[in-house]
Amino acid sequence: MPKAVLWDFGNVIVRWDPRTLYAKIFPDASERDRFLAEVCTMAWHVETDRGVTFADNCARLAAQHPHHADAIWAWRHRWEEMFSGTIPETEAAIEALHAAGVPQFGLSNISTETLDSTLAMSPAFGRLQGVVASGREGLIKPQPEIFHLACERFGYAPQDFLFVDDGAHNIAAASALGFDVHHFTDPASLRPALEARKLL
Repeated sequence: MPKAVLWDFGNVIVRWDPRTLYAKIFPDASERDRFLAEVCTMAWHVETDRGVTFADNCARLAAQHPHHADAIWAWRHRWEEMFSGTIPETEAAIEALHAAGVPQFGLSNISTETLDSTLAMSPAFGRLQGVVASGREGLIKPQPEIFHLACERFGYAPQDFLFVDDGAHNIAAASALGFDVHHFTDPASLRPALEARKLL
């Protein structure tokens, strides 16, 4: 049975979706979907998670798509509008684990520029005893190296962790390294998964 929990952030503890912002900029759904599929793509965004600054990443893309410059820069200047609150079931689970004395840590693909503001979104983040953030480390999930780093830094073997993430590719990578995993797709399934592992 795992001894500690390793949490992803986005869409596990807090809800994050670029469409929450871009629905305001592109009211037409087809126009919005096209922009996010062809301009501000996830492949483009992930570079900030790797450590590229928002300024450099947005400037480079805006030079390629000058007619969308304002919408591109909104990715940085209106970043907080991509969030739509916290996930209460996760917050409750983190508090219950804390009360039970279970060590908890974070492993997130996140820019150093947005790390502090994200951590301020919920008191639950204050229960984490340490965080490995991709932008700070120059490593990114699902690279094995970032999982190894988390184990080394927090002092646990992979099998000692329950890793909770919403990304199937991250879950597969962690499982291959020996982590116990929970693919977070339904908040209601979280507590039963913790109870099944005798963490709660």
